Amino acid sequence: MIDTDSFKQFNDAYGHLAGDDCLRVVANCLLESTHRPLDLAARYGGDEFVMILPNTLPEGALTIAERIRARLAEAAIPNRGSPFGVVTVSIGAATLYPGPGPDPASLLAQADVALYAAKAAGRDCTVAALERSPEQVVPKR
Repeated sequence: MIDTDSFKQFNDAYGHLAGDDCLRVVANCLLESTHRPLDLAARYGGDEFVMILPNTLPEGALTIAERIRARLAEAAIPNRGSPFGVVTVSIGAATLYPGPGPDPASLLAQADVALYAAKAAGRDCTVAALERSPEQVVPKR
């Protein structure tokens, strides 16, 4: 799960049309960060996005997450409502292995927990849910 940090402040400062343009840039960063045909990026709602990366190990998902953050940093979209001065994203990563047990809803819940941990860690970072215990997260900067 990917959330655009301080997006309400961005809309308040620059207007909704600029907000739409900003979300397009974020979406393009997601699309440019994956290269496989089955990887999927989608807007989840508001300023949130999700990515599904089939057959990707946790380390690979973290690599892609950091690639997204780097591409957005290169875009350097000004955001005077952010403590960073530019648009950033917080990312929560989770992994689901095939087999009995967790289902797609639990994957989404784990990613959501990790996303909120990224926001609590100061935003502009990636947090991965640990496979065995989604309540435990480790920041990845």
